Amino acid sequence: MLEPSDNAELPVIPGKRYFTIGEVSELCAVKPHVLRYWEQEFPQLKPVKRRGNRRYYQRHDVITIRQIRSLLYEQGFTIGGARQQLTGEVAKVDENKSHQIIRQTITELEEVLEILRQ
Repeated sequence: MLEPSDNAELPVIPGKRYFTIGEVSELCAVKPHVLRYWEQEFPQLKPVKRRGNRRYYQRHDVITIRQIRSLLYEQGFTIGGARQQLTGEVAKVDENKSHQIIRQTITELEEVLEILRQ
């Protein structure tokens, strides 16, 4: 994940819906050809492609690119290691959501059981 110190180096992400590859390049301090390469290496990175195969990145793409940049350039991960790190974070989030849903379902079932007992 991005450390707060990393965010200070990079510009604030504007409140736009779509960003061109040039804008993302400036926002993340990464050259456009590197962004195109990362699209091939990281399945999480899928910008919308429109007319003329132009790439349009969304806010979550910019955040993912900043995470990738941090993993590769600041934390010293390889491409493969960064890919594993990102998929591991997604798995942890999914696992936490699953546990929350299960706990909520159990609570609701206990409430229904209590109502039925009355």
